[in-house]
Amino acid sequence: MGKRILAICLDCGDTLIDEGTEEKNEQGVSLRADYIPGAPELMWELKRRGYRLALVADGPSATFTNNLGPSGIYELFDAYVISDVLGVSKPDALMFRTALDQLGIPYEAAPQVVMVGNNLERDIKGANAMCMISVWLDWAPRRSKIPADELERPQFTIKTPLALLDVLDNLEHENSLP
Repeated sequence: MGKRILAICLDCGDTLIDEGTEEKNEQGVSLRADYIPGAPELMWELKRRGYRLALVADGPSATFTNNLGPSGIYELFDAYVISDVLGVSKPDALMFRTALDQLGIPYEAAPQVVMVGNNLERDIKGANAMCMISVWLDWAPRRSKIPADELERPQFTIKTPLALLDVLDNLEHENSLP
C-alpha cells in the first residue's frame, strides 16, 4: 500500500481564476474574474474524490470570496491561508505551515501534501522548501517560466487545471510519492 496524498493546497490567481479577467476596485481587491477553463470542474472532482483542500494565496481576503464564492468553489476548501490575514506572503514557510496546521497535518507528513500554483518564485519554491509535492500550472504568460534555482524547479508541470487529476492518479496508484 502506497502513501496516500493527505491534502491539496492551491493558489488562486492564474491557478483557478484568470488574472487577466480580474475587475479590481481602488483598493486592489478583485471584485470578479473568470475561471481558467477546467478549474471549477477540477475543484468539484477533487472534493468528490475526498481530498482535503487548502487555499494558499497572496492578496486581500475579499478577492477570494468575491471570485470563488458565487460559484460555490470557496466553500469547497477545508483551510484558508491568505497572505493579507497572515501578514506574510509566499514563499514564506509560515504560509505553508499554517495550511498544514489548519488541515491537522503534522509537518513530517508534508511530503504527502500537494501544492499547485502558477508562480515558480512563490508557490513552487515555498512548497519545495517544505518538502511538499510541487505542481506548477504553466498556463498564464504573466510569470517567469524559468526556475531561478533548484528550489524553484517543480516536481510536476501541468498546462491545464484538469491535468492535475492525472498527476494525482499516478502518485496514488504507482506508489511513487517522492
